[in-house]
Amino acid sequence: MPTNSLILGPVIALIGWTLVIWVWMYATRLPAMRRARIDAINMVGSTGAGLRADLIGKGETRASWVADNYNHLHEQPTLFYAVCMVHALIGSGGGFNAQIAWGYVALRIAHSLVQIVMNRVLVRFAIFMLASFCLVALTLHAAMAYFGWHHG
Repeated sequence: MPTNSLILGPVIALIGWTLVIWVWMYATRLPAMRRARIDAINMVGSTGAGLRADLIGKGETRASWVADNYNHLHEQPTLFYAVCMVHALIGSGGGFNAQIAWGYVALRIAHSLVQIVMNRVLVRFAIFMLASFCLVALTLHAAMAYFGWHHG
């Protein structure tokens, strides 16, 4: 495998983690809907926000935490996927950039676990910021490699 492709490992790992959360979401949401007596079979025109409000209103708050996290894994990580593809395409996807990408994935997994298990906003925010710094570093490194900006 070319070293510039090493950054694809974290991409695959985060996609895999997102699918784990997808399964976890339905494994918690469907039983919560049953307990809350929400009739999904006859539901028409509902939105995710409406379902979330119904579940929370009927005491099923924790089920919404998993769904919220699943949604979060479709927000900022889209930039991560894009910048990792740039690194792989321009040949800068190995070494330190691959390590930063693995750091991003580890932080996003930690963010998911905090949000789903205890949902402490301050802890989530701190982890989110650290992951964001990884994303900024990957973006700056991609720009430096693509535009030929070198330090030193």
